[in-house]
Amino acid sequence: MNIAKIRKKVAEASRGRVNAELKNNCIVLSGCVDSWDEAVEACSAAATPYSKIHVVNDVTVKNFIEKPMRMPALSDTALDGEKPDVLIIGGGISGASIARELSKWKLSILLVEKEPDFAMQASGRNDGEVHPGIDLSKGSLKHYYIRKGNKMYGDVCKELGVEFRRVGQYVCFNEAWAKPVIALYVWKRKHIDKIEDSEIISGKELHRREPSFNGSFKFAISNPSTGCVCPYGLTIAYAENAVMNGAEVMLNTAVTDMQVENGRIVSVATNRGTVFPRIVINAAGVFSEEIAKMANDRFFSIHPRRGTNSILDKKAGRYMHSVASIKELASSGGHTKGGGILHTVHDNLLIGPDAVETSEKENVATNPESIEKVFTRQKKTMPALSERDIITYFTGVRAPTFEEDFIIEKGRNCQNIIHCAGIQSPGLTTAPAVALDVEKMAVEMLGAAEKNTEFNPVRKPIPALRDMSDEERAKIIAENPDYGEIVCRCEEISKGEILDALNSPVCVPTLDGVKKRVRPGMGRCQGGFCSPLVTKIIAEFLGKPVEEVRKNYDGSVITYGTNKGGTAGE
Repeated sequence: MNIAKIRKKVAEASRGRVNAELKNNCIVLSGCVDSWDEAVEACSAAATPYSKIHVVNDVTVKNFIEKPMRMPALSDTALDGEKPDVLIIGGGISGASIARELSKWKLSILLVEKEPDFAMQASGRNDGEVHPGIDLSKGSLKHYYIRKGNKMYGDVCKELGVEFRRVGQYVCFNEAWAKPVIALYVWKRKHIDKIEDSEIISGKELHRREPSFNGSFKFAISNPSTGCVCPYGLTIAYAENAVMNGAEVMLNTAVTDMQVENGRIVSVATNRGTVFPRIVINAAGVFSEEIAKMANDRFFSIHPRRGTNSILDKKAGRYMHSVASIKELASSGGHTKGGGILHTVHDNLLIGPDAVETSEKENVATNPESIEKVFTRQKKTMPALSERDIITYFTGVRAPTFEEDFIIEKGRNCQNIIHCAGIQSPGLTTAPAVALDVEKMAVEMLGAAEKNTEFNPVRKPIPALRDMSDEERAKIIAENPDYGEIVCRCEEISKGEILDALNSPVCVPTLDGVKKRVRPGMGRCQGGFCSPLVTKIIAEFLGKPVEEVRKNYDGSVITYGTNKGGTAGE
């Protein structure tokens, strides 16, 4: 590690305002700059891709005040004094999958999530692509885990009752002259990096497979192993299966502090009481650096990165049935191909995401320029795309390190913490494989642990009326008449499905909680017709007035009461 060389690069990138020092096997940057982008540029200059020597960002930005983490409104002592063997912090795909794998053992497992549901941040705000790894070289943890994770998806989704499709991916090229160069690249990926399904196909073959693609494409890289899954659906399924096997989940629960003695976490403070875990697993996404700091184990930094996606009406889903993007060789580099087009498991098209550095970890507002940028690019892939088909859009905030790789390791200064941090794309793909390794680390750290002989890996999904034949519908309606009452016409969701969602292993009785589990409000009208009916069903289930039902957060009021003498919910 040539710290003098790094110091020079940082000085050049920051015009002499940032300094780099090697401390405790980390590159610590300090100084003061005018903007967040300048701080990111300086830290990026110090970083080596995939390095285990991480950049720690102690650079200050003039007039910048970081927004505090959004806290749950709930405050009680429900967890006070609990002594779990394992405390998992974070209810995204990482935390949920780890909880499920650890439930194979006779351990007391507590997963805490500060949001009112699982997958409320990056895990539920991505495109759902199960990546092939064509853009990853050996040497990174991303590459190490991606093929393992990709191959696991069929079995995992079957066990958890989650729909998964291998739709294939095409990276499309207009430049015929580049074909020999790209062919060499694909050969390396296939034979050296072991992305074994990689191949070159001609423009003619591409057009035969996907007639709506731009007819001028000369060739494409094809990866048939690419798949798609509902990311929040998979996260919920993992968490529910963990609970079915004995794990405890507490939503609306934020970690606020830790007591560390002699290099070990002794206690963890939350808004719901203080717990005393034997080990802690840090799967806190954009807040994983803060958790590491509480544990006196901060050796990396996170720089949040926004990505915006648009969802198109199902009629647009007829245009194509795979994952695709255009690769323009003359364009500048960066951390993304500029988004892509994905045919989802629910037969919509998803367009995006882009990649924009941000200082705000929880700002998921969508900017029009993000949508315009991605559509402008992807219309080159498929000219039939139209913004008029957008039914909704969403933005997520990823949690990359400056080394652009995952951190899957035990604590360096703290003896009873495991970090699952720096998780960004392809974190959804790698999660099943990462969870197995974190399970091994945790069991080793705990010492003797017995297998849970009653572990059941199977989670039965809620029956989906829209996927049934007439005969199947008639049968389930005869067994449960609530399935004969359609609440959401766009997605053909019945009252029976909504009640089944509310009776699931982890009940989240909010409008968005039900929406994420069985899809009322996911169609073209985006809940314009069914939301009042769903709200009424939730209220009846809870035995509360409809004005006490929330959209998601405690403060997200749907209705304040009756109007003109009417009855709320009618």
